[in-house]
Amino acid sequence: MTRVETVAASMEGAVVADSLGQTVVRVPRESLVTAVTAARDAGFTMFIDLCAVDYLTRDPRFEVVVGLLSLDPPERIRLLVGVPGDDASVPSITGVFAGADFYEREAFDLFGIDFAGHPDLTRILLPDDWQGHPLRKDTPVGSVPVQFKEANRAT
Repeated sequence: MTRVETVAASMEGAVVADSLGQTVVRVPRESLVTAVTAARDAGFTMFIDLCAVDYLTRDPRFEVVVGLLSLDPPERIRLLVGVPGDDASVPSITGVFAGADFYEREAFDLFGIDFAGHPDLTRILLPDDWQGHPLRKDTPVGSVPVQFKEANRAT
């Protein structure tokens, strides 16, 4: 059994696929911590990144993507977790990889995805009083009026 198969076998409902030459495992939302722990125990010991994607018209609306790396032998794995728009919450993986802390805060700040069990889930890029989450595709495009120096000059 390969390491990826070991990760997929650690939980019910996991689906292994290939995406552009990289191994992808679709994981049920409630099994994210189990999947990340199984991947770490299988040799994927380096946390690379965590990001979110908003597929506005798809169900589930959001997807959380966790990238992990094994150094010996070199191999990457991506864990994909679907997150519904009406309940945008997934368990935090900071207990497995402490480095996920700031990545989860970024996804919370920009997409509004809650990471249950996160030690300090606060905004990281935007001011604390900011309303909304700017990378959601249903967020209106805003603008700041700019006064050009030539605007009031008579022609």
